[in-house]
Amino acid sequence: MDILLDLNKSVDENAAYYFEEAKEARKKVAGLRKAISIFEEKALNQKKNDALNEAKKEAVKKNSLRQRKWFENFRWFFSSDNLLVVGGKDAHSNEEIVKNRMKKKDVYFHAEVFGAPHCFIQNPNPKEDFTPPESTMNEAAIFAVTFSKAWEEARPIADAYSVLPEQVSKTAKPGEYLGTGAFMIYGERNWFKKSVLSCAVGYFPRERTLMCGPLSAIKKHCNFLIELKQGSLSKEKTAKTLKERFEKKGLIFSIDDFVSLLPNGRFEL
Repeated sequence: MDILLDLNKSVDENAAYYFEEAKEARKKVAGLRKAISIFEEKALNQKKNDALNEAKKEAVKKNSLRQRKWFENFRWFFSSDNLLVVGGKDAHSNEEIVKNRMKKKDVYFHAEVFGAPHCFIQNPNPKEDFTPPESTMNEAAIFAVTFSKAWEEARPIADAYSVLPEQVSKTAKPGEYLGTGAFMIYGERNWFKKSVLSCAVGYFPRERTLMCGPLSAIKKHCNFLIELKQGSLSKEKTAKTLKERFEKKGLIFSIDDFVSLLPNGRFEL
């Protein structure tokens, strides 16, 4: 290795010069190593993020390809007694619920609140008479009031009732007209006064999907859940927060999946 010396400088001055040069070189090498380390860390994080995003896309795609059950086109939950409760989402689905989905030996539910869905408890043995357990009846009443305007109006309680399907009619009183999703109720009603609104979202492993309904029912069936209360968060913000919290548990669903589950109104998690 050749070393150039400045003959105008002393040996000590030449040595000092190369010492300083070496110090600067070491600083540059250390800086370069640090830069490489930062770059490698960023590249690794990017690779992890890309893999995670790809996994999320695959999970959402898998969920969308899953064979959906008929009731998933409506509002629904399984009660604490494992009975299916289904309700409409809008005027057209309310019409579909009453006219085509509810059978003679099911049990019909509705809330005494504007904008309430038409609901029913499905009889698991449609050829037999059906008296649901009291716990399911109460949960169906809660379901009916929770998805009515009561939640949007921040009302803590509301009244609901049940009747037999034969008491639900599209025949209006003289001089009245029933639009899409509207029905007349004739005869005596079984009242559930001051039903407390209750809502929770959970992962329902049996169907590998999300389920939204009364807290007592969601607790029974879901291995991860979040309770919702009336609050100040918008529906969209709530859905986004739910999505993030479920993702932390490895449960990947689209934000639309969460939005479609929630009643209208504002929330607190």
